[in-house]
Amino acid sequence: MLHTKSESDITSLAPSSPSRSPKRAVYYVQSPSRDSHDGDKSSSMHATPNFNSPMESPSHPSFGRHSRNSSASRFSGIFRSSSGRKGGRKRNDKGWPECNVIVEEGNYDDFDDEKAYKRRCQALMAIFGFIVLFTVFCLIIWGAGRNYRAEVAVRSLMVNNMYVGSGADFTGVPTKILNVNGSLRISVYNPATFYGIHVSATPVNLVYSDVVIATGQLKKYYQHRKSRKNVLVSIVGTKVPLYGAGSSLVISDNAAVKIPLTLEFELRSRGDVVGKLVRTKHRRRISCPLVIDSTSNKPIKFKKDSCTYN
Repeated sequence: MLHTKSESDITSLAPSSPSRSPKRAVYYVQSPSRDSHDGDKSSSMHATPNFNSPMESPSHPSFGRHSRNSSASRFSGIFRSSSGRKGGRKRNDKGWPECNVIVEEGNYDDFDDEKAYKRRCQALMAIFGFIVLFTVFCLIIWGAGRNYRAEVAVRSLMVNNMYVGSGADFTGVPTKILNVNGSLRISVYNPATFYGIHVSATPVNLVYSDVVIATGQLKKYYQHRKSRKNVLVSIVGTKVPLYGAGSSLVISDNAAVKIPLTLEFELRSRGDVVGKLVRTKHRRRISCPLVIDSTSNKPIKFKKDSCTYN
């Protein structure tokens, strides 16, 4: 389809564009039709006047009111100066007009740092609160566990063999010699309702006038909650020199020898209430006075008030 410009169109373009050269013949540009979608080869012809340079074209934005208005509307907004004049606008290295860029106040890095700081503070406060609550809980459990002290009772002492005679120590000094062989029975009760205890003791000593004539050791063991256990401790003393302490002892072949002694030891109990974090420890110092007859094989029984428990 051919389109030609009328005389009125040519006359209207003549005053708006300065003619630097005589008018030339009109040439035509053939392009595919926009309305054809089925692939046919129909085309439309557009008439375009021939100019020497692009500056002479009526569509150049530098000439004509219509082009001037369209360019002004195209660069409106932030590219237009506040005074409305284009002549005073600055341009950059590429020829584009400069515009005033609004810079937002504040720094996003500072805001992120503030949020991170608040999160750290909240985490520290949560950890600190958990530690405080756990500490209070442990103190309550520890205080409750302190009331459950192991109960100890010395039941009896059986002396299997006892001999007192004259002799000499390892350096050859003459003195009285004492041999003792016996066993001590002890009862231990754990009243704790929610934890067991570890039981141990210091050496169990038989003392005569500040001289230890026999000793024994209680083996460490674990005792369950709300349970009672009887423990047997062997006490042995072999060729113990008495030195000056034995001067009051009268030795005869047929007469019985009665020796006043004192049984001393300390019982220790440890309860793990909350693992190794919360523990309860108790100590009971036990002292029992007694008299041993060298000719008797009967066990010495202790009453409840026979011993002192500190």
